[in-house]
Amino acid sequence: MLDVRTALSVGEIAQRSGVTVATLHFYESKGLIQAYRSAGNQRRYSRNTLRRVAIIKIAKRAGIPLADIKRAFDALPANRALTAEDWSNLSTAWRDLLTTRIDSLSQLRDQLDSCIGCGCLSMGECPLRNPDDTLAGQGAGAVLLEG
Repeated sequence: MLDVRTALSVGEIAQRSGVTVATLHFYESKGLIQAYRSAGNQRRYSRNTLRRVAIIKIAKRAGIPLADIKRAFDALPANRALTAEDWSNLSTAWRDLLTTRIDSLSQLRDQLDSCIGCGCLSMGECPLRNPDDTLAGQGAGAVLLEG
């Protein structure tokens, strides 16, 4: 339960976390953070919200989608501060995703000079987007492998 003596307003959370009030409302609408209503029907947040917002900012900077952040938060207790162990579990779960992304970007960097930049990316020579010209059967033009 929220301790009304230590609850923070949306403006206080925004100022202390470095995000806008609109961003906090958006995070709340996505279920990433939770506000309570005061007797005057104003949003109030527990101090634990500051740590959740900090984790959201870190995860977003690492390219973790908000849906993945929400899934991770859903596995944690909502009414207590996140612990170092919680952070360890979150970072471990995201490590594989980040490693895959880093490997993909490294491959792109290393092979980018061989790309002629034509835009069609359906040439048999393009190891970045169309290995072995697998998209040729779908017709000419830019056809992406990712769906």
